[in-house]
Amino acid sequence: MNAPTPEIKRGRKFDQVLEGARGVFLQDGFEGASVDVIAREAGVSKATLYSYFPDKRLLFMEVATQECRRQADSALQEIDMSLPPRVVLRAAATRMLKLFLSELGRGVFRICVAESDRFPELGQEFYDSGPRLVRETMVTYFRQAIDRGELRIDDLDLAADQFAELCKADMFPRMIMGVSTDFSEAEIDRVITGAVDLFLARYEREHND
Repeated sequence: MNAPTPEIKRGRKFDQVLEGARGVFLQDGFEGASVDVIAREAGVSKATLYSYFPDKRLLFMEVATQECRRQADSALQEIDMSLPPRVVLRAAATRMLKLFLSELGRGVFRICVAESDRFPELGQEFYDSGPRLVRETMVTYFRQAIDRGELRIDDLDLAADQFAELCKADMFPRMIMGVSTDFSEAEIDRVITGAVDLFLARYEREHND
């Protein structure tokens, strides 16, 4: 039987706590982040912090979901969706890999796997603000590219999921299993280039179609 997930309570300093926690989690990860340090960075007492987030995991997941939304919103604002597919896909892949390989990304993945049986709500929350949000963002772009005659895709959701998985090749499993934690720019570029090349080989529309 699943244990009930402790409840998050919102109040006047809720956003202040989140902003302080974000900086600490991004720097130290989940395990390395101290509640004392988070409270100090947020400018609140530990009692206030715990009144909003009775469990550090809940605070971490809230920071993670907000960071995913922040990244998605930033991508929509900063990536020019009218550019050629190769340019747009490289930019999207770079953003995805940055999140996958970050301390935040690693921590979220491990918590979701470790706690999914006891607290399935955590996994659902991250899925909605992570993989599902990535899919929706990519599908929005695919529709525009299809209308311009640049891509030819029948199953938009599947294509979005395929692209996200291509961006995880090699590095993500090594990172999650603790084989490697740091990757060179050359390694990252190799994965991004391979993902974009393979995706376009399948879905790019030929000029004579």
